Amino acid sequence: MKKISEEEKNKIQEEAKAIIKSFSKKLSEIKNMPEESFIERKTSTRAETNAEKGNSELKEQILKNAENKNEDFVIAEKKGW
Repeated sequence: MKKISEEEKNKIQEEAKAIIKSFSKKLSEIKNMPEESFIERKTSTRAETNAEKGNSELKEQILKNAENKNEDFVIAEKKGW
């Protein structure tokens, strides 16, 4: 990875600020923009179904590709990001 100079870093920051400012200005020019975005539903839960046990081939493929696993489970990073 190439290191950038302070001058390049400042230039990139200024360009980013200009892009954000321009985008913000364009957003403010939009007429009739909804204030909230939501979907009205008749119910808030899904009905239970008699789902099949699952796809064993898919499970095998996922476990095959998993870097860290423990028998039937994938071990994933927790709160690392």
